[in-house]
Amino acid sequence: MPRGGARVNGMEAPLAAEALGHVGERTSHLRVPMMLLALVTIPALILDQASKLYLSSHLALYQIVPIIPNWFDITFTLNPGAAFSLFVNLPAWFRGGLLVGLSIAAIIVLLTMISKVRELGMNSIAMALILGGAIGNLIDRLWRGEVVDFIHVHYYSHSYPVFNLADSAISVGVALILIHSLFFEHHE
Repeated sequence: MPRGGARVNGMEAPLAAEALGHVGERTSHLRVPMMLLALVTIPALILDQASKLYLSSHLALYQIVPIIPNWFDITFTLNPGAAFSLFVNLPAWFRGGLLVGLSIAAIIVLLTMISKVRELGMNSIAMALILGGAIGNLIDRLWRGEVVDFIHVHYYSHSYPVFNLADSAISVGVALILIHSLFFEHHE
C-alpha cells in the first residue's frame, strides 16, 4: 500500500473523500431547485394541460357553461394572441414566432434563476409557478397554434378576458414577487 494511505477506486482516501464531497455539494445545490420543479412547476403544468385537454374534448368552441350565473362561466375559446389577446392583429406567422420565441426565452431565464435557488421562499415559489404557466401556454402554441382559454369571470355584461390555469399561475407568481418586493424584501 502506498505511503499516502488507503486507496478507494484507484484514488488515495483523502482525494476520494474530497471528490465525493464535491459531488454531494453539487447534489445538495440541486435539491431546492428540483423540489420547486417537482412540487410547484410540474403540478401547475399538469393541472393546466389536463384542464385544457378535458375542456377542449368535452365542449364545443365558444360553448358556455354557467357555474355562478352572471359571475363565473366556463367558456371554451382559443386565443391566438398573448394575454388579453395582445398581438392578435399581427400577421399569424410573425405573432406565432414572436410568442414562441418570448416563451422560450422566459423559460430559459426562469430555469437559470431557479437552478441558482438555495432555499425555498416566496420568490422561488413564484418563479416556479410562472415557469409552469409559461410552459403550459407554450405547449398549446406549439401543439394547437393557439392557447386554450376557458375561465370567464364577469359581472353581467362587464367582462374580464377569458383565461386559463397557466395564466393564473403566471399572475399569482407575479403577484407573489410584487408582494415580496413591496412588503418583505426590506426586512431581509
